[in-house]
Amino acid sequence: MAKRKRRTFTTEFKAQTVRLIRESGKSVGAVARELDLAETAVRRWVQQAEVDAGRGRAGALTTEEREELGRLRRENRTLRMERDILKNQSGTAPTIPPVRRETGDAAMLIGALEAVAVSFMVTSRAR
Repeated sequence: MAKRKRRTFTTEFKAQTVRLIRESGKSVGAVARELDLAETAVRRWVQQAEVDAGRGRAGALTTEEREELGRLRRENRTLRMERDILKNQSGTAPTIPPVRRETGDAAMLIGALEAVAVSFMVTSRAR
């Protein structure tokens, strides 16, 4: 069976599909086949609709809670990066490990910022 390209669906389309299943009395599999959708995806939509309506399994996140969690995780990641940048600027040890640089007969270990400067100087001299 050929793998199909991943498709995205609007919230309205998902809600209409769930409503169709509930109102028609047809099985999830039958509706999924009629609409040419993956049955597992439609089952997830139905389960999520149950959670959003307050009838889902205990501990499951509503759609709104999932969106907020994703937003907070992105914000947390950004804040951690900003904190690490500020730490490095204040003189603490860099989080980027040193790099081994071959220069003619000698080799030396240099930090990441110095590596950029050395790389620039080497390529500038080569011209």
